[in-house]
Amino acid sequence: MEPQVRAMPDAEMRKLRALLMRRRQLLEMAVAEGNRSRHALEVVRRGIAVTVRCLRKQVAVLDREIATFIDDMPAWRERVTLLRSAPAVGVVTSATLLAQLPELGSLNRKQIAALVGLAPFNHDSGTLRGRRTIWGGRGQVRAVLYMSTLVAIKRNPVISKHYRRLCDAGKARKVALVACARKLLVILNAMLRSNVPWHMDADSPKLTLSTS
Repeated sequence: MEPQVRAMPDAEMRKLRALLMRRRQLLEMAVAEGNRSRHALEVVRRGIAVTVRCLRKQVAVLDREIATFIDDMPAWRERVTLLRSAPAVGVVTSATLLAQLPELGSLNRKQIAALVGLAPFNHDSGTLRGRRTIWGGRGQVRAVLYMSTLVAIKRNPVISKHYRRLCDAGKARKVALVACARKLLVILNAMLRSNVPWHMDADSPKLTLSTS
């Protein structure tokens, strides 16, 4: 075993990760309370609703804190500005990529997809040929990319076109979404590597930078 040597996160990065973790915890609590409300009697449902509203307000406060925290760091602000130039990539997605995927922009397309867990692997044994599936990788990054992809298939011309082409070819919706999340990741990786913001050519829906 020869594990890759990685630099320890500095104090500022640990703070950003802590803010993102707390945000995720609050959202999980809000979802849990919402699920309880579905089966609760009316006598306690109002109290649950108050708790959910309180949790959502705390999430909104954290969103502002995260945005301000990044804005105060010039190097981070530059990377996040590049990432957010892509349609459907917001503050939380860009902050998560910054905190949990520092390798973004330094690897090739296959390496970054495998690192996040969006590269399909074969499940073969002898003459048996299994289905290709994704597994492993960084779940937090994969989760935010998946949510961004749900928005991107409606608002991002490149991802929307890719999604329609896959669906028209008979791919299942979930398979198409995973493929689109992988394509979005590859594009973002190329943007940071080339230090080029998202830009659509006036006569073509192709991104005007290399994603190899």
